[in-house]
Amino acid sequence: MKKADIKNLSAGDIQAQLADAKAQYSKMKLAHKISPLENPIQIKDLRKTIARLNTELTNKQ
Repeated sequence: MKKADIKNLSAGDIQAQLADAKAQYSKMKLAHKISPLENPIQIKDLRKTIARLNTELTNKQ
């Protein structure tokens, strides 16, 4: 998710996206431990998206 897309979301939407991203991150890490993912860069990208969501949520509050 791009920074411009995140800026247009409301605080409630950001929290919902953040919860979904954290759940997806947990599932992805577990799946990667069991058998390697085809594209492990997805884990890094999702971690960065979570950080962007947290930053924008802090700025809105």
